[in-house]
Formats: sequence, structure tokens, C-alpha cells
Amino acid sequence: MAGLQSLTRDTKDEPGLKSNFDVDYVIHYKIPTTDTAEAEAALLQLVQALASVGFATEVRNGGKSSLLVFTKIASDKLLTSQVYRYRVQDWLYGVRTSAPNKDLAKYFEDEPVTEAERLRLAYLLITKPKNEGGAGISPKIGQWKYVQSIFPLHDHAFNRQWIKQWSTKYYLDESDLNQIRDRFGERVAFYFAFLQSYFAFLLFPAVFGFGAWLVLGQFSWFYGVVNCLWSVVFFEHWKMKEVDLAVQWGVRGVSKIQHPRPQFQFEREAQDPVTGEIVKIYSPLRRFARQLLQVPFALACVVVLGGLIVGCFSIEIFITEVYNGPFKQYLTFLPTVLLTVFMPTFSTLLTRLAERLTELENYETHDGHQASFVQKIFVLNFITSYLGIFLTAFIYVPFGKILVPYLDIFQLTAQKFTTEGKALPTKSWQINPDRLTKQIIYFTVTAQVVNFATEVIVPYVKRRVTKTVEKVSEISEKNGAPLKDLPEEADFLKRVRNEAELDVYDVTVDYREMVVQFGYLSLFSVIWPLTACSFLVNNWIEARSDAMKIATSCQRPIPWRADSIGPWLTSLGFLSWLGSITSASLVFLFTNNKDGPDGSPWDIPGWALLLSILFAEHLYLVVQIVVRNVLLKLDSPGLQKERAERFTMKKQLLEQTLGQDLEDESHGPGLSGGEKITRAALEEEARQLSIKGSVSREELFWQRQRSAGETIQVAQTLVSEVGAHP
Repeated sequence: MAGLQSLTRDTKDEPGLKSNFDVDYVIHYKIPTTDTAEAEAALLQLVQALASVGFATEVRNGGKSSLLVFTKIASDKLLTSQVYRYRVQDWLYGVRTSAPNKDLAKYFEDEPVTEAERLRLAYLLITKPKNEGGAGISPKIGQWKYVQSIFPLHDHAFNRQWIKQWSTKYYLDESDLNQIRDRFGERVAFYFAFLQSYFAFLLFPAVFGFGAWLVLGQFSWFYGVVNCLWSVVFFEHWKMKEVDLAVQWGVRGVSKIQHPRPQFQFEREAQDPVTGEIVKIYSPLRRFARQLLQVPFALACVVVLGGLIVGCFSIEIFITEVYNGPFKQYLTFLPTVLLTVFMPTFSTLLTRLAERLTELENYETHDGHQASFVQKIFVLNFITSYLGIFLTAFIYVPFGKILVPYLDIFQLTAQKFTTEGKALPTKSWQINPDRLTKQIIYFTVTAQVVNFATEVIVPYVKRRVTKTVEKVSEISEKNGAPLKDLPEEADFLKRVRNEAELDVYDVTVDYREMVVQFGYLSLFSVIWPLTACSFLVNNWIEARSDAMKIATSCQRPIPWRADSIGPWLTSLGFLSWLGSITSASLVFLFTNNKDGPDGSPWDIPGWALLLSILFAEHLYLVVQIVVRNVLLKLDSPGLQKERAERFTMKKQLLEQTLGQDLEDESHGPGLSGGEKITRAALEEEARQLSIKGSVSREELFWQRQRSAGETIQVAQTLVSEVGAHP
């Protein structure tokens, strides 16, 4: 398969990896076993729709009862017109500071079309509605229900060089990010830029955390303060950094250009009062009513996921710290097994529910839909990632002596299944002081390793096993027509069929991992100061593994543009703020005694705890304002570039608008440029005054001296007179 093998072998050894045959996009079209006539008619409509907007098409057998429709923009003239049109649109929306030059040859020589731009515009041409000049093809929707996917082909020569280069570099520089942007678009480039910036910022907390672990120990108030300051600085720095990158990449404000969702269902059409165009309207009140469903959704997440976590948490405490009977060494794994079985199931069901709720909210644009979905996913991940630690830190430790006796319910339940109802052997319970630290180590070290395996290794092994099974059972020959590829196309088509079966790359998944990781560092690193050290190592590997995932495990992503990391920025700000509260609470509860309140909540002075939380939060807000103002005073290459472009644009506009003649006239009459006073001129002036009838005092005032030369003569005369009569 064209996966890891394509990265380890030269493209000269794999003819199918040498070229993409000038293909822009491949449309994977499924042929059902029933309703073949309907699928054939839809296929004809597909080809006609593509041809009507300027695509050349080729069809090949895709195997497994499917076809591969290859598309390419038929003419360079069409591509040029599309690029020019969208760049003018960028200028109208303020993304570009100046309009594109009408001299197209010179313009495209100065600013050539990147591969990402070509693929993005080609995809828009395929998927845009017909009334906007596109083919209107939306996979798996309506008449296009047999279209499984639309994807560009990987450039395996580039992928091989990309992975090889990154594997030998410690730090990714600007050229690496520009390379990603030119190939995969700004949306993917922003993720890697964020990951690299986060990695660079981790150097300080990693070094400081290691020193704090050696010298200060756990729950140090000094470490907590420094960690909170670091999170503020990183958050505010990234807010400026993404603006700087957006300017350098020419996409600042591109989020204002929204792409409509084909699934949007409007209630009525009306005339836009500003543009006069007919627009589709959906009631904001109806959407708001549906958005209110997020409240019961959040409660459902808390009840379902929280109930599962609390239940397994209680079982684990009972088995590990109370139960002392037979098979304890095996029963210890029971909570882990329950979480492994039920947590993915419940998370999947709730994720589908989140998707359904977002669909009900009926957003007009893809960005609005995605932002709402990310909010719901963040709630899910917050519960699954942090609830266990919150339970240990703020329930188990302070209220342990009160709550643990209620765990007798497990003993009474299990007692019913023992012979003669004998009581289970137990031992005296006491709080486990290492439990909180072990949890943090698991989530920040072990869970990162497991996540890497499930994200990169497991999908690759799964595909290898599937391919092996298919070869053994000869599924490709039984389920579809025999593959009769031309010899010169066989290797290429084999590679395309492999790519058609890959998963779609979703950058949201990678953002989610990094934001959740930032939460562990911001919220709980005061428990284990080596947290940043673990993340520093993990993120160096993460950047390479994500690149490997894109190159081998996923279809090539559509090169969408973006001007920020989107709604995840809000999640970062929330976690940074919440970190100031949790750090203050943990330091207050554990700084004097590493065992905490030891299960006795009445020993906790509530007023002092509340005061420390309020002080930490207000200090955080003050520091945030100070850091933000300081960073705003600092200049950046991107902002300098933006100001220079706007200055140049204004200067050119003034020159074009005023012209040289107006500039000359604005100087006024010169020393010799004024009208000479002659007898004929005086007679003509007297004639004009007689015709006019009357002259105002103001006009007479400015007719005394007709030029700078006359003014100088009069001035010299006056100087002589004044000097003669001091």
C-alpha cells in the first residue's frame, strides 16, 4: 500500500508515486447492488455538472463496487479567472490591502498561484451551488448520495521529503510552516504553528518545573504563581502570534468570507436591505430556542459520563483501599475494564447527539456550524479528561472519611453472591496520599503514550490487516468487476484506490488533544511539577506523528484557509483562567500537609479558601490586562508588513487620484508665474468689474498683488518705509 512504504522507498522504485497525472480531485462514487439505474443516471448528472463548470473528467474502476472520477480544471484561462475573482473578493472584504493588478501576466508573475490555492478554488468550483457558478456537488446529500468523498491526491515525493526533513530537525522554523501552508492550506498550517509555539513555550515550565520538583516539591505556592503567569503570557502571546501569521500569510480577516452549508434549510427569502440581493432567512429566535438545548445536553454529559466516572471511581477505592479478600489482584482492573468498555461507547453516543443538536441549530455557514460543534465537544472532553482528578482533589481527599462508609453498598451487594451471605473481608481504610499524584502521572505520561498508539500505530496495523485479508480472500474480484487497468496506469490506480479508503483528516481532533493537554498543565501541574517535561517530549513526537498521520493514514486535507485556531482560542482562555482558581485551591488544601485535609472537611477554613480563590482570580485578571497591554506595545513583522502595505496603497491611491496637474496647481503662482500687470490687463479687469457691477471687499483685498513677485516688491517697499521711520 502507498502508506509508510511510500516514505521509505524512493519514488523511482514506485512508478505509481511519481506523478498525480495532473489530477486536481478524485470523486469516489459507490455503485449500489440495487438501484443501479438510479446510480448510473446520477453519475451522468455528475459528469455533466463537472463539465458545465469547466472540468475535464476521466472515469476508472475503483474496485469494491465503486468508480473513481478524476477531475482537472480544463484550461489555464479558467483557473486564472477564478484566482483573480477570489483575490478581488479578498480585497473587497479587506483581506488584501490592494486590488489585484489588471495586468494579469505581470500580476501572476509577482504573486504566483500556490498548489493549495489551486486545489481550494477547484474544490469550491466543484461544491459551490449552481447559482454561484459551481457544480453544486455535495457528497452523500440528496442527488449526490452515491458520492462517498471528494479528495485531492497526495504528493508522495513531497511527503517523503517532508517527513525525512522533520525527523532530523529539533525545531520547526518559518520555512517549514510556509511549506505546510502552500501544500495543505492555512487551516492545517495554523495547527502546526500553534503546536510549535506551544512547544517553544514549554521549555520554560519544563526547566522551572524540574527545578521546582527538586527544590520546592509538590503544591508550592511559588510554582503555582509562576505557572499561572506562564499560562497568561502564552495565551496572550498566541493571540498576537496568530494575528501576525494571518497578516504574513495574507489571510487576516478571511473568516469574514463564509462558505454556505448545503444542509442549511431556510424558512423564507427576503431582500437584503444593504445589498438588495435576495437572501435566505432562518429565524434567529428559532435557532436560539434550539441552542438552549445545549443546557440539557451538558447536564446529560454530566449525568452519563460523570455517573460512569464516579461509579468506577468508587469501585476502585473500595477494591484497592477497603476490600481485602480473594482475587483482589484481578478485581483491581475492574474499574479500568468498565471505563474502557463504556466510556468510548457513551462518548460516541454523546458525540452523535452533539452532531444532531448542531444540525438542528441549522447554521448557514460551515464556520458557524463548526464553532457550535466544538463547544459541545469541549464539554465532553472536559468531563472525561478532568472529572476524575477533580473528584480526587476536591471530594476524595477533603470528604473521604464521610463518604467512604457509604461504599459499604458494594460490600452488601457482593455479599449476596457469597456462600451463606458471609461478609467480605475488609481492612481499615485511610486516605491514599499518592493517589492524586499517580492520577496526574497517568494522564500526563501513560495516557499520552496510549493516545499516540491509538492515533498512529493502531490505524496503520488495522489497514495492513484489512489489506492482507482482502488479498487472501480475493474480495476485490468477488465483490466487483475485475480490474482491467492499463499497464501505464496500474500502479497509479492502485495507489488512488488505497487513498480512497483512508480516513478524512480532521484537524479538530488534533486541536482537541493539545487544548486538553494545556488544561492538565494549567489546572493540575502544581500537583506534579514535571508535567511540562512530559509534554515537552510528547509534543516533539506529536508534531512528527501528526505529519506522519497526514501523509500515510489520512486523505490529503482540503487546503482551507483560516486566520486563527478558531473556537479553540476561547477554550484556551477558559482553561487558563480556571487554572488560577484550581491552583490556588490545591495549594491552599495541600501546601501545609501533602495528605491534604485527610478526609476531615471541618478542618478547612472556608473563608480562607474562598479568599485565596478570589485573590488568585483577581490577580490573574490584573496580570492578564498588564501582559496584554505590554504585548500590544511590541511590534511584529506581520503588523509592520500590514502597515507598510497600507501606506503604499494609500500613497498610490493619492497619486492616481490627484494626478500631477493638481499637484502642480497646488503650489500656487510662483515668482514668475503670476499675471503681469499691463495696461491691457488693467483695462480688461475694469471691463469685467463694470459688467459684474459690484465687487466685494474680499475680492478687492486679493487683487492688490497678483503674484509672489509683486508681493516681494511691496514687501521691500514697506521694509524701506518702516526702516526710515522707526
